[in-house]
Amino acid sequence: MMLSNIPWLLAASLLTAMLLIYFPYIFVVVGRLQVGFDMAAPRALFEKLPPFAQRAVWAHENSFETFMPFAAAVLLTLFAGVNNVTVAIASLSFVVARFLYSICYIANFPLGRSLMFGVGTAATLTLFWQSLTALAA
Repeated sequence: MMLSNIPWLLAASLLTAMLLIYFPYIFVVVGRLQVGFDMAAPRALFEKLPPFAQRAVWAHENSFETFMPFAAAVLLTLFAGVNNVTVAIASLSFVVARFLYSICYIANFPLGRSLMFGVGTAATLTLFWQSLTALAA
């Protein structure tokens, strides 16, 4: 991988991670179609959703929570001008882990979900570490 492409990869990872926030919501929509949808009270039907759709709501909500630190780490990495393979691997790992996290959550595979959460967190921490190390130098 050419190191000059790292900023592009970081930006693409950030955009992909942002879009992945809404991936689980596809399954929420499927669940809502199964139980009906009340436009006047869209959140009131949560208890009526099938279990997979309830888990999809939780995966969707967790995606917001993990996106913010990742976005901060990516922006700090871009600001610090860190262009190395570790940063590339970390940013790609976060995106893949978050996709698999949602799949595992919706499929009710807790061990896989936890492992993917850990990989995503480690990727975010790696980006912060790389950036802070570069800024301290």
